[in-house]
Amino acid sequence: MKISLTKAGKRYNRDWIFRNLSYQFVSGTGYAIVGPNGSGKSTLLQAIAGSLVLSEGSIEYHHSNNSSIEPTEIFRSLAISAPYLELIEEMTVTEFLSFHSTFKPFLQSHSIAQIISLVGLNESAGKQIRYYSSGMKQRVKLAQAVFSDVPLILLDEPCTNLDSSGIELYKTLISDFAADRLIIVSSNDENEYGFCSEKINILSFK
Repeated sequence: MKISLTKAGKRYNRDWIFRNLSYQFVSGTGYAIVGPNGSGKSTLLQAIAGSLVLSEGSIEYHHSNNSSIEPTEIFRSLAISAPYLELIEEMTVTEFLSFHSTFKPFLQSHSIAQIISLVGLNESAGKQIRYYSSGMKQRVKLAQAVFSDVPLILLDEPCTNLDSSGIELYKTLISDFAADRLIIVSSNDENEYGFCSEKINILSFK
């Protein structure tokens, strides 16, 4: 997969969040969007996801065979984990992942039960998500993102609420199940983007 931004910019009222950003993202590489809190990292990630319309410039998406993807269809090719995304807390994790898989299938290599075990939620699989700790909820978000069978994974502060074992789990999931895909991480914590070979400082595009 390939994503190309050309002179991309986003503003709210008169304030530019980023501007004149030209960049190309390709599969098999990890990219980190870095910068201080409030600098616009999440805004750029959401623009890449197609959930925000650019104020200027353009963004193009292409499959690995170089055929184009319509911007309105990019959601079919991506999965995202972010603190501002909600889970359906009345469901158990088994029900939630089963529901998610009906519109975004998971990697065929693992069943939902195996995914739940891999992210360390086996003993809580029958509980409603609303009874989970914040760290357990983050494991659910990572599971639905990493195991979705899509070429693009977007991660916004992916280790939010995770303890040291959760952070190690995150690194293992990326290494074992996502290394051949296009990964873009929005973060100012090296624990979250240490595997990324490319860094984009959002402050360079103000």
